[in-house]
Amino acid sequence: MSMDIKQIQDLIKFVSKSGVNEVSIEEKDFKITIKTNQEPTYVTASIPTAAPVVAAPPVAAAPTAVSAPAPTAATAVNEEANFITIKSPMIGTFYRSPGPDKGVFVNVGDEISPGKVLCIVEAMKLFNEIESEVSGKIVKILINDAEPVEYDQPLFLVDPR
Repeated sequence: MSMDIKQIQDLIKFVSKSGVNEVSIEEKDFKITIKTNQEPTYVTASIPTAAPVVAAPPVAAAPTAVSAPAPTAATAVNEEANFITIKSPMIGTFYRSPGPDKGVFVNVGDEISPGKVLCIVEAMKLFNEIESEVSGKIVKILINDAEPVEYDQPLFLVDPR
């Protein structure tokens, strides 16, 4: 089995949007593992020297968030470059609270630390708690409650401390 870069990119997109945590495909001369765990998708590929060497560099470059300083945080692209953007690890519906009659997880001005639940993204009837990977203060909430979100869509701006 041999996969071209387009097939690998399509597989990465499918896995990240499906809510599956890990997919591994292994053939005689080709192995690819995609792990999500509610973080940006990481790809590990092992291609023997008999396989085309051209496939290796694009596979490593396919996920754009691999060079991010933290798993679910990337530098914000706005006028305040020192803020960190927390992005959605999946496609789904964004919820600020655990239920309609419950308080929100975080508000603007709240201090957060790694492991703090920030919101829920509901995907295919599964409610996924999105936890912070960074410490800091919530500067801005970029999505309204119960709005749909895309994979890698910015959710929060955080002033790191």
